[in-house]
Amino acid sequence: MPKRNLTEDDLLDDFNPRQITLDGVTKVVHVAGTGPAVIVMTEMPGISPHVARFSRWIRDAGFTVYMPSLFGRDGAVPNVEEGKAIFQRACVSAEFRAFAVNESSPVTRWLRSLARRAHEECGGSGVGAIGMCFTGNFALTMMLDPSMLAPVLCQPTLPLNDPAGLEIGPEELLAVRRRLDRDDLTVLAYRFEGDRFCKAQRFAAYAEALGDRFVARVLPDSAANRDSLAPFFEHVVASPHSVVTAHLIDEAGQPTIAARDEILSFFTRRLAS
Repeated sequence: MPKRNLTEDDLLDDFNPRQITLDGVTKVVHVAGTGPAVIVMTEMPGISPHVARFSRWIRDAGFTVYMPSLFGRDGAVPNVEEGKAIFQRACVSAEFRAFAVNESSPVTRWLRSLARRAHEECGGSGVGAIGMCFTGNFALTMMLDPSMLAPVLCQPTLPLNDPAGLEIGPEELLAVRRRLDRDDLTVLAYRFEGDRFCKAQRFAAYAEALGDRFVARVLPDSAANRDSLAPFFEHVVASPHSVVTAHLIDEAGQPTIAARDEILSFFTRRLAS
């Protein structure tokens, strides 16, 4: 994959921006690649060049990437003022439940429909999905659709007001646990040890709910990239947070690269048919 300047807006010119209508709601979804489908759900405050880079890694590993536009300006380098405004709008949006404990965000219903559509279009044994930050838990809720086989949770941040809370309804969580056991599936999850927004209490709550089906990876803060961060991540996030995007160190032997490779292998193992 050619190197791109991550400090400049990404034109996403190697993706096909599609208007996809599901359940009466239309969203832009950036699609690229061939092979089984993987849905990449962006972190706050939108599809940054780092998120796009991660999607390209998935594409180049032999998958069709579906990257829905959920908030923010697609391809933009996040600055402080715009990033804060996008975050505030998302917190009061009817699509999300930023402060609700034991309740799933309504947008996950649309995302489950997207998983079904992607599986129909791409075939294979099923679909993978990764959520990050604000969308971090969405891949777990998407397990309610039979097409979803490979969920990855990166630094799940919601609910914002309860470090030990889970952004999924109790009945849905029980249904997901039963499915994981029945189909012998697992959930991969990642966070940095010192993350201010996804703390140890949240992973403990997932582990209590899902047992050994929840496979957690906690990276040391020393593994996080601290150089040339976008202003939003430097001044607003202000802690190690984005495991496979902004805080990833793109060098062989780095723990964040090992996390990326583990995720790619997880998708390959689950979705190859």
